[in-house]
Amino acid sequence: MTAADWLHCLRSSSFFQGLPSSAVERATLKMITRQHPADRVILLENDWGNSVYFVLQGWVKIRTYNLDGKEVTLNILGLGEMFGEMAPLDQIPRSTDVITLTEAVIGSLPAQDFVHLLETEPQAGIHLAQMMAKRIRQINRRLRLRESDSTARVIDILLFLADSQGQKIATGTAIPSLPHRELSSLTGLARETVTRVLGKLEKKQLISRDPDRELLLIPDLSALEALL
Repeated sequence: MTAADWLHCLRSSSFFQGLPSSAVERATLKMITRQHPADRVILLENDWGNSVYFVLQGWVKIRTYNLDGKEVTLNILGLGEMFGEMAPLDQIPRSTDVITLTEAVIGSLPAQDFVHLLETEPQAGIHLAQMMAKRIRQINRRLRLRESDSTARVIDILLFLADSQGQKIATGTAIPSLPHRELSSLTGLARETVTRVLGKLEKKQLISRDPDRELLLIPDLSALEALL
């Protein structure tokens, strides 16, 4: 893909939507795009924030560790989504790791250009606030369901992925088919439990798999939500 193609991907991002084309072009003039294999560390906790990043292709996960040293996946990000925006704003080291889940193309925007965009385009600041509010709501919902049964917790993660990464297609909503170890980390359940619950949902035809495209299909979101 060309630089123009990546710029088109960026404009599909909710952060850039509605901003003047001239402002987007100025903001992304110094953006560098790099292709990464799966399981490549993009950011490490305690790094300093010199750039803000956008996912232009593939998927990444936001990771931290609990007090027992166990990995905890906090979020999954896909096309057009942004990460690394907090450190340039509060000027303290980063608080999480970011790792590619699949082959991915990541665009890095110098922190000063990102901050300048926020200072000169009020709508960009509103978009950033909306994005952060959405992520906080998603985390709050997951925390409320932390004591629920295993089925509810797995369904909640599937709905969370549908909300943030879902693609509407003729047969329903397609979401990334994550490895069960990642769903285990997101739900706080054992991997075997996640596998069992997904099998039950598949038997009830509430989900189906598309292994060729590494997607999971939810035919009817409302039917899945009803089980919560």
